[in-house]
Amino acid sequence: LSVREAVQAGRAAPGGRGKAWAGSMRAFQARLAWRDHFMQKLEDEPAIEHHAMHRACDDLRPHVPDAARLAAWDKGETGLPFVDACMRSLRATGWLNFRMRSMVMAVASYHLWLDWRATGRVLARLFTDYEPGIHWPQVQMQSGVTGINTIRIYNPVKQGHDQDPTGEFTRRWLPELREVPDALLQEPWRWEGARRLAYPAPVVDVAAAARAARAAVRAVRRETGFAEEKRRVIARHASRKRPRPAADRQMKLDL
Repeated sequence: LSVREAVQAGRAAPGGRGKAWAGSMRAFQARLAWRDHFMQKLEDEPAIEHHAMHRACDDLRPHVPDAARLAAWDKGETGLPFVDACMRSLRATGWLNFRMRSMVMAVASYHLWLDWRATGRVLARLFTDYEPGIHWPQVQMQSGVTGINTIRIYNPVKQGHDQDPTGEFTRRWLPELREVPDALLQEPWRWEGARRLAYPAPVVDVAAAARAARAAVRAVRRETGFAEEKRRVIARHASRKRPRPAADRQMKLDL
């Protein structure tokens, strides 16, 4: 099925189904446009599969990642329940929704401080809908190495509460947490019975790791020459849509 066929089908869809339907079709067509936008990034600069869009970010993290942390993240054994549930689900099904893809990548990059090239390869092998042109720009965006996108440091505990309020998803993929009370499901290390769980302690302190990542990213952004390289990236890869208000472009932390 070509993108042209998808666009034509969207345009030809019956329009008499109300405002909600019309809005959904516009959103669908916009997604198709963004799909091409991201695929064009890799077509235009194939090196971004291996190098950061903003070259000052190329060495932001060690190129050889911490093997123990990488393995824990890959297997869903970081001790951060919602992250682990997502990674185990991905391994079993080959799919995650967009927000969860963003979160597992961001946690790997910021809290675990793993290089995006290593974690990106893991996800590339797991996603059944892997498309290089979309994957690598998104991996870089969620890792903060494009130099032009908003930095989002997801709080995995908060995401667990927000996205899985009943705990159903987390418990399905982490049966070893079945005894943990609902209130502490996303922070089982705080439960008085944590020592008897067949579940690892968290590999990092969530708050401390976020602070360290924030400081490292800000330090790079203050370096001489960062702004000039950013302008180059914008000219080559940025959307031509009107920019959002400045308040919306601020660094987003601990979502």
